Amino acid sequence: MRLGVLTSGGDAPGMNAAVHAVVRVAAGRGVPVIGVERGYQGLFDGRFRALTRPLPGGLAPARDIELAANLGGSLLGTARCQGFYDAEGRARAAASLREHLDALIVIGGNGSLTGAHALATEHGVTVVGIPASIDHDIGCTNTAIGVDSALNTIVDACDRISDTARSHRRAFVVEVMGRQSGYLCMAGAVAAGADAALFREQGRSEAQLVQDVAALIRRSFSGDRDKQRVLILKAEGVEIPSTKLVRLVTEALGDELGDVSIRATVLGHLVRGGNPSFLDRMVANRFAHAAVRAILDGKTDVMTAWQPPVAGGERTVDHGVSLFSIAKVLEETAALIDGSSPVTQGRVALMEAAAGVLAL
Repeated sequence: MRLGVLTSGGDAPGMNAAVHAVVRVAAGRGVPVIGVERGYQGLFDGRFRALTRPLPGGLAPARDIELAANLGGSLLGTARCQGFYDAEGRARAAASLREHLDALIVIGGNGSLTGAHALATEHGVTVVGIPASIDHDIGCTNTAIGVDSALNTIVDACDRISDTARSHRRAFVVEVMGRQSGYLCMAGAVAAGADAALFREQGRSEAQLVQDVAALIRRSFSGDRDKQRVLILKAEGVEIPSTKLVRLVTEALGDELGDVSIRATVLGHLVRGGNPSFLDRMVANRFAHAAVRAILDGKTDVMTAWQPPVAGGERTVDHGVSLFSIAKVLEETAALIDGSSPVTQGRVALMEAAAGVLAL
C-alpha cells in the first residue's frame, strides 16, 4: 500500500504533529507514506514526496518530518483549490491520486472534509479525515487540531493587552478569528476574564451591539465600580468591523467618561501561529493512530472524532477517539453553523447565563 497524507484549508497548530504521527504509525507497519504538498492543489500539480525512508529492516520518517513534528503551520503546505469545486476537476485529481497512491488521509476543516467525501463517493477513493480547524466548527468532535493552541494564544494576547489597559484605564475590543463559529470568542472570554463576548450566534443588530457595549463601558468606569480596564472579545463573524464599533461606541458615550479611551485590536492570523500545545499534540497523535488503523482495516469516507458530543460513532481501540461517516460530520457541521445543533444552542445558552458574571 502507498498511503498519502495532505493538509488542506486554513493551517492549524498540530498539523505537523499529525503528519509526523501518521508517518510513524504507518512506517511501524511497513507502509510507505507519500506527502501531497499544498493540499488538493498538489493532486492537480503532481506535488508528491516521500515522507518515509528505508532503513535496514524497515522504514523510518524522513528527517525533515522528524524535525518539524513540534512546529506550527504545515510543512506540507496548504492551499484552497478552486479546481476541486467542479466534477471535472475532482476527476482529474482522483486520476492523479490513483497513479501515485492507494489511500489518502486528509487533515483539515469543513471544506477539506467535503473534498474527501467527494473523492470517496464519486471515485471510490479510500480516504479518512482528521479534523483540524482552530475555529472549532466541525461536527461530531469535541475538539479539532489547533483549537487549544489558538485559545492559548488568545489568552496570552489578552493578558498582555490587559496589562496596558489597566495602566491607562482603557477599554479594548479584541477581535479573534471565528467567521462561522464564535467558539474561540466564547471560550477565550471566559479564560481571559473578559467583561463581555460578542459572537455571531447572538444575533444582535449593529445598533444593539453599540448600545450594549456603551452601557457596559459606562457602568464599568462609573464612580461606584471604577474598573481599571474593560476587555471585550469579539468574533470575526460579527459583521460590524471592530474599528467601526469602537468609533460608534465612543460617539455614543461622548464626554461621559472623561479621559477613558476605547481601542480596537484585531489578533487575526496571529492566532494561527506558534508551536502546538500539549493537548493539540496529544490529540493529533491519537487521531493519526486511529486514522492509519482505519485505512489498514479497509474503512473509508470516515473522520476521526475526539470524545464526540453526539451519538452514532464507531468506537476505536482508543477510548477517546471514534469514527464517524463524513456525511454525518458534514450534516452536523452545517447544523453547528446555522445554529440548529444542540451543541451550538448549548454554547450560546451557557454564555447567556454567564453574561452577568462576565460583566462583574
